[in-house]
Amino acid sequence: MTTPLRVVEDWARDYVLATELEAKLSPPEAPSRWAAVPRVERIAAPGRPVELAVLDKSIRSLRAPELKDARKRARLVHAMAHHELQAAELFAWAILAFADAPFAFRAGLLRICLDELRHLRAYARCLTALGSGYGEHPVRDWFWQRVPSCATPLQFVALVGLGLEGGNLDHAAHHAAEFAELGDEKTAAVQRMIEREEIEHVRFAARWFAEWTGGLDFERWRRELVAPLTPTMMRGKAINRAARAEAGLDEAFLDALAAWGGTDA
Repeated sequence: MTTPLRVVEDWARDYVLATELEAKLSPPEAPSRWAAVPRVERIAAPGRPVELAVLDKSIRSLRAPELKDARKRARLVHAMAHHELQAAELFAWAILAFADAPFAFRAGLLRICLDELRHLRAYARCLTALGSGYGEHPVRDWFWQRVPSCATPLQFVALVGLGLEGGNLDHAAHHAAEFAELGDEKTAAVQRMIEREEIEHVRFAARWFAEWTGGLDFERWRRELVAPLTPTMMRGKAINRAARAEAGLDEAFLDALAAWGGTDA
């Protein structure tokens, strides 16, 4: 019997559900073929390798002076790496969850998923340079606790693309400067690379949000965030206005984001 040709949807499902660490870091190359009639599938939870100890609550954040210690700096880099793993998984999840969305949208999800995988591997190399490795610190699946609540592609791009990845433009710029000041140029360079590449990710989200709503309006974006999240969690202490503007967010949107005073759970 001939083995059926694999399709992107099979690859996405296998990646989300994989339980081997190597399969998370370096999955097989994604197929070029897509399912002729894709089926909507919402995976409830990802596979987790035994090396990843998942916490219910976050541990105390590190203070800036503590990052001078390479071992503690590795803990922060490990958390960033796990953010990238979750992002890759959730873009793969969205390929299945929104199988009835336009093909151009789903193809974009795959491109971004592959970017997130490269970011994960870049962080893994930084961990090696710090004498650590991915899987040596506990993690929290914060993104997985929230993103699957997105019922529509619009909510997904609002939360993940405009929200979490928009916030990462702020965080990446901050951490690049922080790591450079500590003399860790390798990790600083990875932060700068991620900042550059995630501009396109935010632009992708902004494009589809505007297409589906008729424009990129701050209040409409805020209403599309899944409860109980608000814009406060979607920004850094300093908003990276230049990068966000390059991604397509206008001054009115950025002013409203900076002025937002709500709270988050």
